[in-house]
Amino acid sequence: MLTEKNKLQNELSALQFMVWELHLYLDTHPHDASAKARLAKYRAAAAAKKAAYEEKYGPLDANGGCGSDWLRDPWPWDLEEGMC
Repeated sequence: MLTEKNKLQNELSALQFMVWELHLYLDTHPHDASAKARLAKYRAAAAAKKAAYEEKYGPLDANGGCGSDWLRDPWPWDLEEGMC
């Protein structure tokens, strides 16, 4: 069963995949206005989803938070018993 955290991670992953695929498409089709508009839409959606995740669960990468946020408790192994 997926937790809310896992659902957010999966949704963010799907949005980031769309951003990357559109980025690659635009490498070979730089004048496709429709693709540019979709890229902007998916970038905004991915940024919003990432912000929602980080607000609830903390930074996803080294660029999120204030640098030392990852040191806050609880650590992942404190929450998920039996998981490494």
